[in-house]
Amino acid sequence: MSTDPENPPNLLLRRARADDARDVAALMSEPGVYAQTLQMPHASEAWWRERLAAMDKPGVELQLAAERDGRVVGLAGLHQPTPSPRRRHVAGLGITLAREAQGQGVGDAMMRALLQHADEWAGLLRLELTVYADNARAIRLYERHGFEREGLMRGYGLRGGAYVDCVAMARWRPGAVGAMAPL
Repeated sequence: MSTDPENPPNLLLRRARADDARDVAALMSEPGVYAQTLQMPHASEAWWRERLAAMDKPGVELQLAAERDGRVVGLAGLHQPTPSPRRRHVAGLGITLAREAQGQGVGDAMMRALLQHADEWAGLLRLELTVYADNARAIRLYERHGFEREGLMRGYGLRGGAYVDCVAMARWRPGAVGAMAPL
């Protein structure tokens, strides 16, 4: 279990594994969860097993599982959006939490772990994400951790039969060694 006093009790943050597929499939099948992602509902356990196995590789890619009482209640990751050498300093970030784990510090703990990895181990200067414009709780989480709004993307994703807007957000580490000032 996590010994960090800032982490919620009974919370274990660890690298996600293929054998988490059952819990992740259940998590991503919750209507309140998949409605806030671009995932399709009802993906199979086998599909998640394959996807989680593919993510378990060294490098910038990091997929964390938040485990509470032996069950995965959250998934958070860093993913390089392109293999281009000109974008090695960038990663996309995403977090998904079960409804019962929201508002309990789990998202904050996962965000701190991702940012520590990005800053101290992966040498990333820019983290990017998109979030549905009506997801105020997630936007507050990202802003608390230094993300800024960069734009509104109209009709970004289809949710429940309607196209909804997303906010593009990013965190830039201007104080990082070798970082260039924004243009």
